[in-house]
Amino acid sequence: MHSLDAAFSALADPTRRAILARLATGEATVNELAEPFEMTQPAISQHLKVLEDAGLIVRRVEGTKRPRRLAKAGIEAMDQWLAMLRKALEANYDRLDLVLAGMEKQKRGKKR
Repeated sequence: MHSLDAAFSALADPTRRAILARLATGEATVNELAEPFEMTQPAISQHLKVLEDAGLIVRRVEGTKRPRRLAKAGIEAMDQWLAMLRKALEANYDRLDLVLAGMEKQKRGKKR
């Protein structure tokens, strides 16, 4: 659960969400990731460290470059947790539909 806590905490920041959205299109270097933001490269590097520590991105070494990309395991862990919530929510709506259908049936029965 710690990794989920770290992941969702990392997502609380709009800059980090924007970085993840950018990385969804493909890997990028720190300078490429910093381009759309009005902040320094060290500030972007701090955001990247938070995302790496949360397991949402990984870095690889390519000469002097250190491109980042999404980390499949971290994203899948969040997706599985959210899927569990979606399933529970759907079950709640299904039960509500049954209750409402029963109420409607009773209502029609009393009108006769």
